[in-house]
Amino acid sequence: VQLQASGGGLVQAGGSLRLSCAVSGNIGSPNVMAWFRQAPGKQRELVRGVEGDSATAGDSVEDRFIISRDRTKRTMYLQMNSLKPEDTAVYYCAAQDVKNQQQYWGQGTLVTVSS
Repeated sequence: VQLQASGGGLVQAGGSLRLSCAVSGNIGSPNVMAWFRQAPGKQRELVRGVEGDSATAGDSVEDRFIISRDRTKRTMYLQMNSLKPEDTAVYYCAAQDVKNQQQYWGQGTLVTVSS
């Protein structure tokens, strides 16, 4: 299984970006997918997670970030709106097979928000 994250870049505060996470291979079912982020000098934190059609949220992004999955394209997305400088981080996608707890991680994509 491989997860490929993309879509990061430089954006001004107040702008939007959409991250994508393409999945190759079979994660297993049921599974959970999620976006995490890690800012310089900080611990990795959960941004948004999704199991089936149920999304869960980390505490820091409020409703500005929206997670979705396209099962046909085997891709997960993170729509990020009203970006703030404090959203600057490397964003990672991850997946976990619920039955055997096997985890998979993408390589990360850098999001930089300028003020």
